Amino acid sequence: MAKPPSEKQAVLNNLGALDAKPFSTLVVPEARTQASQADTANAVQWEKPISSNPEAQLTTKDIVIPSKAGTLAAHVYIPRGPFPVVVYYHGGGWVVTDINVYDGAPRALSIGAKTIVVSVEYRHASEHKFPAAHEGAWAAYAWVVENVHELNGNSDRIIVAGESAGGNLAANVALMANTMKTTQPVHQLLVYPVAGNDMKTPSYKEIANAKPLGKADMEWFVKNTVSSMDETKDSRINLNGRSDLAGVAPATIILVQIDPLRPDGEIYAGKLKDAGVAVDLKTFNSITHEFFGMGKVVPEAKQALDLAVAGPATAFAKAK
Repeated sequence: MAKPPSEKQAVLNNLGALDAKPFSTLVVPEARTQASQADTANAVQWEKPISSNPEAQLTTKDIVIPSKAGTLAAHVYIPRGPFPVVVYYHGGGWVVTDINVYDGAPRALSIGAKTIVVSVEYRHASEHKFPAAHEGAWAAYAWVVENVHELNGNSDRIIVAGESAGGNLAANVALMANTMKTTQPVHQLLVYPVAGNDMKTPSYKEIANAKPLGKADMEWFVKNTVSSMDETKDSRINLNGRSDLAGVAPATIILVQIDPLRPDGEIYAGKLKDAGVAVDLKTFNSITHEFFGMGKVVPEAKQALDLAVAGPATAFAKAK
């Protein structure tokens, strides 16, 4: 198995120093309260030290988004507007973490793409099983389309973005908007999205013990998310089983080598291309899952962010 570079290894070493344990060994309440990758990246940034600017210069606002199942919390990252809008969905396997943990990526996207970012807190499993997160993700997007003018945003220039489980949610929102013939995002940014349901592939075996996401961890997330394993066949989880990709928004897809989700992301990128969708795909070698918001401490994460903002910038320019 490939080894991560020294900068990412420093983050992983800090995770061990903070006594973080593999998700597969924990119950959900423990998993939610232990140190996160964001905690370790912040610790490395503090030790260097590395300035918190320009990210610290953004204005942030907490809002509540209504949905049929109840309200959804969201952080809004606001530069001086009016600006395009990114609806962002955090990672965490649909089970752990929240919009506070996933602060680095939306803050960097807001600055890099000169856009408002609405970072959405969807409902978590295991208290709210599949498809609760997917329904909440769509409700948040629909709300933004109708209300973004109140945040000094432009509803004609919206993209969806997400990491891991959040990447799956973003992809689903883009597909649903396309299917419903409603306001569609002009771009989708998918960072190592969950795109398949087969956890017995060679990649899962090869990277079974990877940190911070290995085979047992992914099985744990899925077990806590669905009511039965049959639900993983649902096209909202198994994106690679879909045949309705034509016409969906162009995509930037960012993957990492040391990640059991990588091959499924590659397959999804290929299927989008086969359906005539423009795709910019980049895989970062020797990098592990959970690196995208670590641009301050991991050089490859900064490179990924530069790529991430390039696609939306082009899409926003065309929409304008």
